[in-house]
Amino acid sequence: MVACQGRREVGKEQRRERIKTLIEKLAMRYGDFVLSSGQKSKYYFDGKMATTDPEAATLIAEEIFEALRNVDVKAVGGLTIGAALMAPAISLIGRREGRLIPAFVVRDQRKEHGTKKFIEGYLPKGPEAKVAIIDDVITGGGSVLKAIDKVEEEGCEVVKVIVLLDRHQGGSEEVRRRGYDFVAILHADSMGRVTVDEPSTNSRRTAQGVLSS
Repeated sequence: MVACQGRREVGKEQRRERIKTLIEKLAMRYGDFVLSSGQKSKYYFDGKMATTDPEAATLIAEEIFEALRNVDVKAVGGLTIGAALMAPAISLIGRREGRLIPAFVVRDQRKEHGTKKFIEGYLPKGPEAKVAIIDDVITGGGSVLKAIDKVEEEGCEVVKVIVLLDRHQGGSEEVRRRGYDFVAILHADSMGRVTVDEPSTNSRRTAQGVLSS
């Protein structure tokens, strides 16, 4: 049993390092950027270039599934478009591993026709309606917190929040402050240096571009 756990842990570290390599290759852009908030940043994280790449998408989904392996969740999802590209892949990995975790997507705005849903896909109901919220990046936390608010309005309990990259610009701190169990696969400092381990508080610098996501 101990030996098996050791092999799994080594595999996890290797997987995270490979995800980091792919993120640096596919998704990190350096220069002068204006983010969606109107603020400026020295780098831009184009997470969709990773979550649409076959190898990166698979490894990211495996990593998130591992983070949920011992968590009682009935569905996984988050705000479009970041979660829309990740949640189905996690569901497929879950099925491969013998566990069904359906996916859902929270719309940015309510659909104006048909069913007029705010949330697409499977959302559990009742006392066991426990879900995980995911996103490709967290900056100020707006996207993650909006997704949390919408699923809670539907009666769900958010038991885990997982993002691919934490920019450490206040969002993850706010999510934790509100009492949610938060984890990031990768981390970036104000200059866009990507790490597997969370940077120490002393090494974090406030970068421009807060609330870009």
